[in-house]
Amino acid sequence: MSGKIKNFVNRSGRYHARLVVPKDLRGIVGRTELRTPLGGDYRQAIKLLPGAVAELQHKIALAERKQGIQPNAPARYPMTPQQIALSHYHQRLAFDEELRNDWRYASIGSIDDHYVQQLRDGIAGKLQDNELEDLIGDRVARFQATGNVDAKLGTDNWRMIARALCSAELEALARVVERHEGDFSGKPTDPLIANAEMPPERPKPVNLKQLWRDYVNVRKNAGYMRDDGKRQMPVIDSLCKHLKHADANRITKADLLAWRDKLIEELSAKTVNDIYLSAIRSLFAWAVENDRLPENVALSVKQPKARKVYNRERGYTDTEAKKVLSASRTYNPKPDEFGNIRESEKAADLKRWVPIICAFTGARVSEITQLRKEDFRKVDGRLVIRITPDAGTVKSGGYRDVPLHKQIIEEGFADFVAKADDGPIFHNADSPEKFQRAAVIVSNKLSDWLRKSGLRPEGLQPNHAWRHRFKTQCRELEISDRVGDAIQGHVGRTASDNYGDVTIKTKADAIDRLPSYDLR
Repeated sequence: MSGKIKNFVNRSGRYHARLVVPKDLRGIVGRTELRTPLGGDYRQAIKLLPGAVAELQHKIALAERKQGIQPNAPARYPMTPQQIALSHYHQRLAFDEELRNDWRYASIGSIDDHYVQQLRDGIAGKLQDNELEDLIGDRVARFQATGNVDAKLGTDNWRMIARALCSAELEALARVVERHEGDFSGKPTDPLIANAEMPPERPKPVNLKQLWRDYVNVRKNAGYMRDDGKRQMPVIDSLCKHLKHADANRITKADLLAWRDKLIEELSAKTVNDIYLSAIRSLFAWAVENDRLPENVALSVKQPKARKVYNRERGYTDTEAKKVLSASRTYNPKPDEFGNIRESEKAADLKRWVPIICAFTGARVSEITQLRKEDFRKVDGRLVIRITPDAGTVKSGGYRDVPLHKQIIEEGFADFVAKADDGPIFHNADSPEKFQRAAVIVSNKLSDWLRKSGLRPEGLQPNHAWRHRFKTQCRELEISDRVGDAIQGHVGRTASDNYGDVTIKTKADAIDRLPSYDLR
Protein backbone atom coordinates (compact mmCIF):
# COMPACT_ATOMS: atom_id res chain seq x y z
CA MET A 1 0.00 0.00 0.00
CA SER A 2 1.32 3.45 -0.89
CA GLY A 3 0.94 6.70 0.98
CA LYS A 4 -0.90 7.24 4.21
CA ILE A 5 -3.63 4.62 4.69
CA LYS A 6 -7.06 6.06 5.23
CA ASN A 7 -8.72 5.52 8.64
CA PHE A 8 -5.52 3.94 10.01
CA VAL A 9 -3.63 5.58 12.89
CA ASN A 10 -0.78 4.69 15.24
CA ARG A 11 -1.07 5.92 18.79
CA SER A 12 1.85 5.11 21.10
CA GLY A 13 2.76 1.95 19.17
CA ARG A 14 -0.83 0.64 19.00
CA TYR A 15 -2.85 0.67 15.80
CA HIS A 16 -6.44 1.82 15.50
CA ALA A 17 -9.15 2.13 12.90
CA ARG A 18 -10.36 5.74 13.04
CA LEU A 19 -13.36 7.43 11.45
CA VAL A 20 -14.22 11.11 11.81
CA VAL A 21 -17.91 11.63 12.58
CA PRO A 22 -19.54 14.08 10.13
CA LYS A 23 -20.44 17.36 11.81
CA ASP A 24 -24.16 16.95 11.12
CA LEU A 25 -24.18 13.59 12.96
CA ARG A 26 -22.07 14.42 16.03
CA GLY A 27 -25.13 15.31 18.06
CA ILE A 28 -26.52 11.80 17.51
CA VAL A 29 -23.27 9.83 17.80
CA GLY A 30 -22.05 11.90 20.75
CA ARG A 31 -18.44 12.00 19.53
CA THR A 32 -16.28 13.75 16.98
CA GLU A 33 -14.56 10.50 15.95
CA LEU A 34 -14.88 6.73 16.38
CA ARG A 35 -11.99 4.33 17.00
CA THR A 36 -11.46 0.57 17.14
CA PRO A 37 -8.18 -0.90 18.51
CA LEU A 38 -6.35 -3.22 16.10
CA GLY A 39 -3.41 -4.30 18.28
CA GLY A 40 0.32 -3.71 18.05
CA ASP A 41 1.21 -5.91 15.05
CA TYR A 42 1.20 -3.89 11.83
CA ARG A 43 0.39 -6.74 9.42
CA GLN A 44 -2.37 -8.08 11.59
CA ALA A 45 -3.78 -4.57 12.03
CA ILE A 46 -3.87 -4.09 8.25
CA LYS A 47 -5.84 -7.34 7.90
CA LEU A 48 -8.33 -6.26 10.56
CA LEU A 49 -8.66 -2.67 9.28
CA PRO A 50 -11.34 -3.17 6.55
CA GLY A 51 -13.71 -4.98 8.89
CA ALA A 52 -13.19 -2.47 11.68
CA VAL A 53 -13.79 0.46 9.33
CA ALA A 54 -16.92 -1.22 8.01
CA GLU A 55 -18.25 -1.51 11.55
CA LEU A 56 -17.57 2.16 12.22
CA GLN A 57 -19.20 3.16 8.95
CA HIS A 58 -22.21 1.05 9.89
CA LYS A 59 -22.55 3.10 13.08
CA ILE A 60 -22.54 6.25 10.99
CA ALA A 61 -25.20 4.74 8.71
CA LEU A 62 -27.41 4.02 11.72
CA ALA A 63 -26.99 7.60 12.90
CA GLU A 64 -27.98 8.83 9.44
CA ARG A 65 -31.19 6.85 9.60
CA LYS A 66 -31.99 8.31 13.01
CA GLN A 67 -31.51 11.74 11.44
CA GLY A 68 -33.89 10.81 8.64
CA ILE A 69 -31.37 10.31 5.82
CA GLN A 70 -32.61 7.57 3.52
CA PRO A 71 -30.50 4.43 2.99
CA ASN A 72 -30.40 5.09 -0.76
CA ALA A 73 -28.86 8.56 -0.29
CA PRO A 74 -25.52 9.24 -2.05
CA ALA A 75 -22.68 7.20 -0.54
CA ARG A 76 -20.94 9.07 2.25
CA TYR A 77 -17.77 6.94 2.01
CA PRO A 78 -17.61 5.94 -1.68
CA MET A 79 -15.23 3.15 -2.74
CA THR A 80 -14.32 1.78 -6.16
CA PRO A 81 -15.27 -1.82 -7.06
CA GLN A 82 -11.59 -2.80 -6.63
CA GLN A 83 -11.45 -1.26 -3.16
CA ILE A 84 -14.72 -2.95 -2.20
CA ALA A 85 -13.33 -6.30 -3.37
CA LEU A 86 -10.12 -5.79 -1.40
CA SER A 87 -12.07 -4.80 1.72
CA HIS A 88 -14.32 -7.87 1.48
CA TYR A 89 -11.30 -10.13 0.94
CA HIS A 90 -9.62 -8.89 4.12
CA GLN A 91 -12.85 -8.99 6.11
CA ARG A 92 -13.57 -12.54 4.95
CA LEU A 93 -10.10 -13.77 6.01
CA ALA A 94 -10.26 -11.89 9.32
CA PHE A 95 -13.56 -13.68 10.04
CA ASP A 96 -11.97 -16.99 9.05
CA GLU A 97 -9.15 -16.32 11.52
CA GLU A 98 -11.66 -15.66 14.25
CA LEU A 99 -13.61 -18.87 13.50
CA ARG A 100 -10.44 -21.01 13.69
CA ASN A 101 -10.39 -20.44 17.42
CA ASP A 102 -13.15 -23.10 17.39
CA TRP A 103 -11.61 -26.54 16.57
CA ARG A 104 -14.89 -27.73 15.02
CA TYR A 105 -14.70 -25.10 12.24
CA ALA A 106 -11.00 -25.79 11.68
CA SER A 107 -11.79 -29.49 11.16
CA ILE A 108 -14.04 -28.79 8.16
CA GLY A 109 -12.01 -29.19 5.01
CA SER A 110 -14.52 -29.13 2.16
CA ILE A 111 -15.82 -26.23 0.07
CA ASP A 112 -19.16 -26.29 -1.77
CA ASP A 113 -18.20 -26.88 -5.42
CA HIS A 114 -21.57 -25.57 -6.66
CA TYR A 115 -21.01 -22.32 -4.77
CA VAL A 116 -17.53 -22.02 -6.30
CA GLN A 117 -18.94 -22.52 -9.81
CA GLN A 118 -21.60 -19.88 -9.20
CA LEU A 119 -18.91 -17.42 -8.16
CA ARG A 120 -16.97 -18.16 -11.34
CA ASP A 121 -20.10 -17.66 -13.43
CA GLY A 122 -20.69 -14.38 -11.62
CA ILE A 123 -17.15 -13.21 -12.39
CA ALA A 124 -17.60 -14.20 -16.05
CA GLY A 125 -20.85 -12.18 -16.25
CA LYS A 126 -22.97 -15.24 -17.01
CA LEU A 127 -25.45 -14.65 -14.18
CA GLN A 128 -28.53 -12.48 -14.56
CA ASP A 129 -29.19 -9.66 -12.11
CA ASN A 130 -31.57 -11.69 -9.99
CA GLU A 131 -29.08 -14.60 -9.86
CA LEU A 132 -26.28 -12.25 -8.81
CA GLU A 133 -28.60 -10.77 -6.22
CA ASP A 134 -29.30 -14.24 -4.74
CA LEU A 135 -25.60 -15.13 -4.80
CA ILE A 136 -23.87 -11.99 -3.56
CA GLY A 137 -26.59 -9.40 -2.95
CA ASP A 138 -26.25 -9.52 0.84
CA ARG A 139 -22.57 -8.49 0.50
CA VAL A 140 -23.49 -5.57 -1.75
CA ALA A 141 -26.17 -4.55 0.75
CA ARG A 142 -23.62 -4.57 3.55
CA PHE A 143 -21.42 -2.09 1.68
CA GLN A 144 -24.51 -0.03 0.92
CA ALA A 145 -25.33 0.04 4.63
CA THR A 146 -21.84 1.29 5.49
CA GLY A 147 -22.05 4.14 2.98
CA ASN A 148 -19.58 2.75 0.43
CA VAL A 149 -22.06 2.02 -2.37
CA ASP A 150 -25.06 3.84 -3.77
CA ALA A 151 -25.46 1.80 -6.96
CA LYS A 152 -28.92 0.35 -7.58
CA LEU A 153 -29.77 -3.19 -8.64
CA GLY A 154 -29.92 -3.50 -12.42
CA THR A 155 -27.34 -0.81 -13.18
CA ASP A 156 -23.96 -1.48 -14.74
CA ASN A 157 -22.24 -0.10 -11.65
CA TRP A 158 -24.12 -2.53 -9.39
CA ARG A 159 -23.08 -5.48 -11.60
CA MET A 160 -19.44 -4.33 -11.56
CA ILE A 161 -19.50 -4.25 -7.75
CA ALA A 162 -21.26 -7.63 -7.52
CA ARG A 163 -18.77 -9.28 -9.90
CA ALA A 164 -15.86 -7.75 -7.97
CA LEU A 165 -17.28 -9.23 -4.76
CA CYS A 166 -17.53 -12.63 -6.50
CA SER A 167 -13.81 -12.37 -7.26
CA ALA A 168 -13.04 -11.42 -3.66
CA GLU A 169 -15.14 -14.28 -2.27
CA LEU A 170 -13.48 -16.82 -4.60
CA GLU A 171 -9.99 -15.60 -3.65
CA ALA A 172 -10.89 -15.75 0.04
CA LEU A 173 -12.16 -19.34 -0.37
CA ALA A 174 -8.84 -20.28 -1.98
CA ARG A 175 -7.03 -18.97 1.10
CA VAL A 176 -9.45 -20.86 3.39
CA VAL A 177 -8.62 -24.15 1.59
CA GLU A 178 -4.88 -23.43 1.95
CA ARG A 179 -5.34 -22.71 5.65
CA HIS A 180 -7.14 -26.05 6.09
CA GLU A 181 -3.82 -27.55 4.99
CA GLY A 182 -1.88 -25.40 7.45
CA ASP A 183 -0.60 -22.91 4.86
CA PHE A 184 -1.27 -19.31 5.99
CA SER A 185 1.19 -17.68 3.56
CA GLY A 186 -1.12 -17.45 0.54
CA LYS A 187 -1.69 -14.16 -1.29
CA PRO A 188 -4.39 -13.17 -3.82
CA THR A 189 -3.63 -13.99 -7.44
CA ASP A 190 -6.54 -12.17 -9.08
CA PRO A 191 -5.17 -8.80 -10.32
CA LEU A 192 -8.40 -7.16 -9.21
CA ILE A 193 -7.46 -7.95 -5.59
CA ALA A 194 -3.66 -8.11 -5.85
CA ASN A 195 -3.32 -4.66 -7.45
CA ALA A 196 -6.04 -2.89 -5.47
CA GLU A 197 -5.25 -0.37 -2.74
CA MET A 198 -7.44 0.91 0.01
CA PRO A 199 -8.26 4.61 -0.46
CA PRO A 200 -5.48 6.89 0.86
CA GLU A 201 -6.13 9.47 3.52
CA ARG A 202 -7.81 12.41 1.84
CA PRO A 203 -5.84 15.66 2.29
CA LYS A 204 -7.40 18.20 4.59
CA PRO A 205 -9.46 20.83 2.74
CA VAL A 206 -7.67 24.08 1.88
CA ASN A 207 -10.11 26.93 1.38
CA LEU A 208 -9.18 28.64 -1.89
CA LYS A 209 -10.46 32.06 -0.83
CA GLN A 210 -8.59 31.95 2.47
CA LEU A 211 -5.49 30.79 0.60
CA TRP A 212 -5.85 33.85 -1.65
CA ARG A 213 -6.22 36.19 1.35
CA ASP A 214 -3.07 34.77 2.93
CA TYR A 215 -1.20 35.15 -0.35
CA VAL A 216 -2.32 38.76 -0.72
CA ASN A 217 -1.19 39.58 2.84
CA VAL A 218 2.26 38.18 2.12
CA ARG A 219 2.49 40.16 -1.11
CA LYS A 220 1.34 43.34 0.64
CA ASN A 221 4.00 42.91 3.31
CA ALA A 222 6.53 42.71 0.49
CA GLY A 223 5.26 46.00 -0.93
CA TYR A 224 2.95 44.68 -3.64
CA MET A 225 -0.82 44.36 -4.17
CA ARG A 226 -1.68 47.52 -2.26
CA ASP A 227 -5.25 47.17 -3.54
CA ASP A 228 -5.74 44.07 -1.31
CA GLY A 229 -5.87 41.85 -4.38
CA LYS A 230 -9.23 43.27 -5.47
CA ARG A 231 -8.18 43.29 -9.13
CA GLN A 232 -7.71 39.52 -9.14
CA MET A 233 -10.45 38.58 -6.68
CA PRO A 234 -12.97 38.06 -9.55
CA VAL A 235 -10.58 35.35 -10.78
CA ILE A 236 -10.95 33.40 -7.53
CA ASP A 237 -14.72 33.90 -7.53
CA SER A 238 -14.93 32.70 -11.12
CA LEU A 239 -12.96 29.51 -10.38
CA CYS A 240 -15.04 28.70 -7.28
CA LYS A 241 -18.26 29.25 -9.24
CA HIS A 242 -17.06 26.95 -12.00
CA LEU A 243 -15.91 24.19 -9.61
CA LYS A 244 -18.95 24.56 -7.28
CA HIS A 245 -16.56 24.19 -4.34
CA ALA A 246 -13.66 26.11 -2.78
CA ASP A 247 -11.27 23.30 -1.77
CA ALA A 248 -7.89 24.00 -3.40
CA ASN A 249 -6.73 20.46 -2.53
CA ARG A 250 -9.42 18.98 -4.77
CA ILE A 251 -8.52 21.06 -7.82
CA THR A 252 -6.94 19.08 -10.65
CA LYS A 253 -5.25 20.09 -13.87
CA ALA A 254 -8.33 18.80 -15.71
CA ASP A 255 -10.50 21.17 -13.65
CA LEU A 256 -8.36 24.14 -14.64
CA LEU A 257 -8.32 23.16 -18.30
CA ALA A 258 -12.13 22.94 -18.30
CA TRP A 259 -12.33 26.34 -16.58
CA ARG A 260 -9.95 27.83 -19.14
CA ASP A 261 -12.03 26.48 -22.02
CA LYS A 262 -15.15 28.00 -20.43
CA LEU A 263 -13.49 31.39 -19.97
CA ILE A 264 -12.28 31.59 -23.56
CA GLU A 265 -15.91 31.53 -24.72
CA GLU A 266 -16.40 35.04 -23.31
CA LEU A 267 -12.94 36.57 -22.78
CA SER A 268 -9.93 37.23 -24.97
CA ALA A 269 -7.01 34.81 -24.97
CA LYS A 270 -4.77 37.52 -23.49
CA THR A 271 -7.17 38.16 -20.59
CA VAL A 272 -7.59 34.45 -19.88
CA ASN A 273 -3.86 33.74 -19.87
CA ASP A 274 -2.38 36.95 -18.47
CA ILE A 275 -4.96 37.65 -15.77
CA TYR A 276 -7.01 34.56 -14.90
CA LEU A 277 -4.54 31.70 -15.38
CA SER A 278 -1.57 33.81 -14.33
CA ALA A 279 -3.19 34.63 -11.00
CA ILE A 280 -3.89 30.95 -10.26
CA ARG A 281 -0.39 29.86 -11.32
CA SER A 282 1.19 32.44 -9.02
CA LEU A 283 -1.13 31.57 -6.12
CA PHE A 284 -0.50 27.82 -6.41
CA ALA A 285 3.26 28.32 -6.81
CA TRP A 286 3.30 30.30 -3.55
CA ALA A 287 1.11 27.68 -1.86
CA VAL A 288 3.51 24.88 -2.84
CA GLU A 289 6.57 26.87 -1.70
CA ASN A 290 4.89 27.38 1.67
CA ASP A 291 3.67 23.77 2.09
CA ARG A 292 0.03 24.74 1.73
CA LEU A 293 -0.51 22.51 -1.32
CA PRO A 294 1.39 19.38 -2.43
CA GLU A 295 1.79 20.42 -6.08
CA ASN A 296 1.10 23.24 -8.52
CA VAL A 297 -1.47 21.70 -10.84
CA ALA A 298 -1.74 25.05 -12.66
CA LEU A 299 1.93 25.16 -13.65
CA SER A 300 1.45 24.14 -17.29
CA VAL A 301 -2.12 25.40 -17.76
CA LYS A 302 -1.86 28.24 -20.26
CA GLN A 303 -3.89 29.78 -23.05
CA PRO A 304 -2.03 30.30 -26.34
CA LYS A 305 -2.25 33.86 -27.64
CA ALA A 306 -1.97 35.06 -31.18
CA ARG A 307 1.06 37.28 -31.59
CA LYS A 308 -0.20 40.82 -31.96
CA VAL A 309 0.78 42.46 -35.24
CA TYR A 310 1.14 46.25 -35.24
CA ASN A 311 0.57 48.14 -38.48
CA ARG A 312 1.93 51.44 -37.14
CA GLU A 313 4.01 52.94 -34.32
CA ARG A 314 2.51 52.39 -30.86
CA GLY A 315 2.86 55.96 -29.65
CA TYR A 316 1.40 59.24 -30.92
CA THR A 317 3.22 60.92 -33.79
CA ASP A 318 4.06 64.62 -33.41
CA THR A 319 1.00 65.60 -35.45
CA GLU A 320 -1.34 63.29 -33.52
CA ALA A 321 0.01 64.46 -30.17
CA LYS A 322 -0.48 68.13 -31.06
CA LYS A 323 -4.01 67.43 -32.27
CA VAL A 324 -4.99 65.75 -28.98
CA LEU A 325 -3.32 68.38 -26.80
CA SER A 326 -4.85 71.23 -28.77
CA ALA A 327 -8.34 69.75 -28.39
CA SER A 328 -7.67 69.17 -24.71
CA ARG A 329 -6.41 72.75 -24.20
CA THR A 330 -9.51 74.33 -25.71
CA TYR A 331 -12.02 71.88 -24.30
CA ASN A 332 -15.29 73.33 -23.08
CA PRO A 333 -18.35 71.29 -22.07
CA LYS A 334 -21.19 71.48 -24.57
CA PRO A 335 -24.62 72.59 -23.36
CA ASP A 336 -27.62 70.35 -23.97
CA GLU A 337 -30.62 71.32 -26.12
CA PHE A 338 -31.93 73.50 -23.30
CA GLY A 339 -28.64 75.34 -22.85
CA ASN A 340 -27.68 73.55 -19.63
CA ILE A 341 -24.17 72.24 -18.90
CA ARG A 342 -24.64 68.74 -17.54
CA GLU A 343 -21.01 67.65 -17.48
CA SER A 344 -19.42 67.96 -14.04
CA GLU A 345 -16.55 70.35 -13.45
CA LYS A 346 -14.19 67.48 -12.62
CA ALA A 347 -15.12 65.66 -15.84
CA ALA A 348 -14.17 68.77 -17.81
CA ASP A 349 -10.94 69.20 -15.81
CA LEU A 350 -10.10 65.58 -16.62
CA LYS A 351 -10.11 66.27 -20.38
CA ARG A 352 -8.31 69.57 -19.93
CA TRP A 353 -5.31 68.42 -17.87
CA VAL A 354 -4.76 64.66 -17.98
CA PRO A 355 -3.51 64.42 -21.62
CA ILE A 356 -0.78 67.05 -21.19
CA ILE A 357 0.37 65.57 -17.86
CA CYS A 358 0.61 62.11 -19.50
CA ALA A 359 2.49 63.63 -22.44
CA PHE A 360 5.27 64.94 -20.20
CA THR A 361 5.42 62.14 -17.61
CA GLY A 362 4.69 58.97 -19.59
CA ALA A 363 2.57 57.86 -16.61
CA ARG A 364 -0.31 55.42 -16.82
CA VAL A 365 -3.54 57.35 -17.27
CA SER A 366 -5.13 55.86 -14.14
CA GLU A 367 -2.07 57.00 -12.12
CA ILE A 368 -2.91 60.58 -13.13
CA THR A 369 -6.69 60.37 -12.82
CA GLN A 370 -6.28 59.13 -9.21
CA LEU A 371 -4.20 62.15 -8.12
CA ARG A 372 -5.27 64.03 -4.97
CA LYS A 373 -4.42 67.59 -3.99
CA GLU A 374 -2.13 66.25 -1.26
CA ASP A 375 -0.08 64.43 -3.92
CA PHE A 376 1.37 67.78 -5.11
CA ARG A 377 4.21 69.65 -3.44
CA LYS A 378 7.02 72.01 -4.36
CA VAL A 379 10.64 70.90 -4.25
CA ASP A 380 13.23 73.67 -4.78
CA GLY A 381 10.45 75.85 -6.18
CA ARG A 382 9.27 73.21 -8.66
CA LEU A 383 5.86 71.50 -8.63
CA VAL A 384 6.25 67.75 -8.16
CA ILE A 385 3.59 65.05 -8.15
CA ARG A 386 3.84 61.97 -5.99
CA ILE A 387 2.28 58.93 -7.67
CA THR A 388 1.42 56.68 -4.74
CA PRO A 389 -0.64 53.55 -4.01
CA ASP A 390 -2.40 55.55 -1.29
CA ALA A 391 -4.31 57.34 -4.03
CA GLY A 392 -5.42 54.17 -5.84
CA THR A 393 -2.95 51.74 -7.35
CA VAL A 394 0.58 51.72 -8.75
CA LYS A 395 1.60 48.74 -10.86
CA SER A 396 5.19 48.71 -9.62
CA GLY A 397 3.99 48.75 -6.00
CA GLY A 398 5.81 51.79 -4.58
CA TYR A 399 5.54 55.55 -4.90
CA ARG A 400 7.54 57.77 -7.24
CA ASP A 401 8.03 61.53 -7.51
CA VAL A 402 7.74 63.18 -10.94
CA PRO A 403 8.54 66.86 -11.59
CA LEU A 404 6.15 68.66 -13.95
CA HIS A 405 7.26 70.15 -17.25
CA LYS A 406 7.28 73.95 -17.56
CA GLN A 407 4.60 73.92 -20.28
CA ILE A 408 2.11 72.32 -17.87
CA ILE A 409 2.79 75.13 -15.39
CA GLU A 410 2.55 77.80 -18.13
CA GLU A 411 -0.88 76.46 -19.04
CA GLY A 412 -2.05 77.32 -15.51
CA PHE A 413 -2.02 73.92 -13.83
CA ALA A 414 -0.34 75.16 -10.64
CA ASP A 415 -3.18 77.67 -10.12
CA PHE A 416 -5.70 74.90 -10.82
CA VAL A 417 -4.18 72.70 -8.10
CA ALA A 418 -4.02 75.58 -5.62
CA LYS A 419 -7.76 76.26 -6.03
CA ALA A 420 -8.79 72.58 -5.93
CA ASP A 421 -10.48 71.11 -2.88
CA ASP A 422 -8.69 68.53 -0.79
CA GLY A 423 -8.92 64.95 -2.05
CA PRO A 424 -9.11 63.60 -5.63
CA ILE A 425 -9.00 66.33 -8.27
CA PHE A 426 -10.38 64.31 -11.20
CA HIS A 427 -13.05 62.07 -9.64
CA ASN A 428 -15.60 62.23 -6.84
CA ALA A 429 -14.87 59.10 -4.80
CA ASP A 430 -15.06 59.93 -1.12
CA SER A 431 -13.13 57.02 0.50
CA PRO A 432 -9.75 55.37 -0.23
CA GLU A 433 -11.27 51.95 -0.95
CA LYS A 434 -13.21 53.53 -3.85
CA PHE A 435 -10.33 55.52 -5.34
CA GLN A 436 -8.96 52.84 -7.67
CA ARG A 437 -12.29 51.99 -9.26
CA ALA A 438 -13.19 55.66 -9.68
CA ALA A 439 -9.84 56.40 -11.33
CA VAL A 440 -10.34 53.57 -13.82
CA ILE A 441 -13.88 54.73 -14.63
CA VAL A 442 -12.83 58.29 -15.46
CA SER A 443 -9.83 56.98 -17.44
CA ASN A 444 -12.26 55.05 -19.61
CA LYS A 445 -14.41 58.18 -20.01
CA LEU A 446 -11.35 60.05 -21.25
CA SER A 447 -10.74 57.31 -23.80
CA ASP A 448 -14.40 57.47 -24.88
CA TRP A 449 -14.11 61.24 -25.41
CA LEU A 450 -11.03 60.81 -27.60
CA ARG A 451 -12.82 58.18 -29.66
CA LYS A 452 -16.05 60.15 -30.08
CA SER A 453 -14.10 63.32 -30.94
CA GLY A 454 -12.18 61.57 -33.71
CA LEU A 455 -8.90 62.05 -31.84
CA ARG A 456 -8.02 58.39 -31.53
CA PRO A 457 -5.92 57.20 -34.49
CA GLU A 458 -6.75 53.80 -35.92
CA GLY A 459 -4.80 50.96 -34.27
CA LEU A 460 -3.72 53.03 -31.27
CA GLN A 461 -4.54 52.73 -27.57
CA PRO A 462 -5.22 56.43 -26.93
CA ASN A 463 -4.35 56.51 -23.24
CA HIS A 464 -1.39 54.12 -23.34
CA ALA A 465 0.06 55.77 -26.45
CA TRP A 466 1.53 58.56 -24.31
CA ARG A 467 3.77 56.02 -22.54
CA HIS A 468 5.15 54.75 -25.83
CA ARG A 469 5.68 58.30 -27.11
CA PHE A 470 7.50 59.33 -23.92
CA LYS A 471 9.87 56.36 -24.19
CA THR A 472 10.55 57.19 -27.84
CA GLN A 473 11.32 60.83 -27.01
CA CYS A 474 13.71 59.80 -24.22
CA ARG A 475 15.67 57.62 -26.62
CA GLU A 476 15.80 60.36 -29.26
CA LEU A 477 17.12 62.80 -26.64
CA GLU A 478 19.59 60.17 -25.34
CA ILE A 479 17.99 60.17 -21.89
CA SER A 480 19.08 56.92 -20.24
CA ASP A 481 16.51 54.14 -19.92
CA ARG A 482 17.21 54.06 -16.17
CA VAL A 483 16.01 57.66 -15.83
CA GLY A 484 13.11 57.19 -18.21
CA ASP A 485 11.99 54.07 -16.30
CA ALA A 486 12.17 55.95 -12.99
CA ILE A 487 9.91 58.70 -14.35
CA GLN A 488 7.43 56.28 -15.94
CA GLY A 489 7.37 53.71 -13.15
CA HIS A 490 8.90 50.83 -15.09
CA VAL A 491 10.75 48.19 -13.08
CA GLY A 492 14.47 47.93 -13.78
CA ARG A 493 15.59 45.11 -16.04
CA THR A 494 18.91 44.28 -14.34
CA ALA A 495 20.20 44.00 -10.79
CA SER A 496 22.38 47.07 -11.29
CA ASP A 497 19.27 49.17 -11.93
CA ASN A 498 18.42 48.80 -8.25
CA TYR A 499 21.64 50.49 -7.13
CA GLY A 500 21.72 54.23 -6.55
CA ASP A 501 18.80 56.66 -6.73
CA VAL A 502 17.33 58.60 -9.62
CA THR A 503 16.82 61.90 -7.80
CA ILE A 504 14.15 64.49 -8.42
CA LYS A 505 16.86 66.75 -9.88
CA THR A 506 17.91 64.02 -12.32
CA LYS A 507 14.31 63.54 -13.38
CA ALA A 508 13.74 67.29 -13.68
CA ASP A 509 16.82 67.69 -15.89
CA ALA A 510 15.52 64.94 -18.17
CA ILE A 511 11.98 66.33 -18.34
CA ASP A 512 13.32 69.82 -19.11
CA ARG A 513 14.91 68.39 -22.25
CA LEU A 514 11.50 67.44 -23.63
CA PRO A 515 10.40 70.10 -26.15
CA SER A 516 7.21 72.06 -25.58
CA TYR A 517 4.29 71.60 -27.99
CA ASP A 518 3.24 74.43 -30.29
CA LEU A 519 -0.47 74.51 -29.50
CA ARG A 520 -1.26 77.90 -31.07
